[in-house]
Amino acid sequence: MRVNIVVKSVSGKVVYEAMLNIVLVEPEIPQNTGNIARTCAATGAVLHLIEPLGFDISASAVKRAGLDYWNLVDVRVYSSLEDFFQRNPVEQMRLFSTKAPRSYTEADYGENCYLLFGKETKGLPEAFLAEHYEDCVRIPMREEARSLNLSNSVAVAVFEALRQQNFPHLKDHGKMKE
Repeated sequence: MRVNIVVKSVSGKVVYEAMLNIVLVEPEIPQNTGNIARTCAATGAVLHLIEPLGFDISASAVKRAGLDYWNLVDVRVYSSLEDFFQRNPVEQMRLFSTKAPRSYTEADYGENCYLLFGKETKGLPEAFLAEHYEDCVRIPMREEARSLNLSNSVAVAVFEALRQQNFPHLKDHGKMKE
């Protein structure tokens, strides 16, 4: 599938319309969110954060943490899941959970898909998962393993979704030094 890309020029800087949305529900560990923000910076995905957050994302906190790529990330913060859904026209979403009925590779990821992940200690609320059971997917792993790290899970999901979209607006080659 080839996705239409909207390219805008803002003050001479090329800006691509996001083709993917990462939603973190009540993230607790700042390093995970920092790694996920870097993935968003590299791919152009929008990062949606649902409060409460387990850390500070003020400009001074981000600067202290040395997140020099933060300016490349479109970060949006919401007071609750209800606030998020009121402010976003979500047509397709995938909820990542170890309790999901199918593998993430069995799902389709269309343009502007929302990938939702729960907090590190509890995941997404079970009532929410049950309400959207058909949208739930999991990353296969050994039975005795509890789960992957949140930032690793997001990276796996993002690149599967972008692979299905034929990596819109991403550089697909490199050059070796001679």
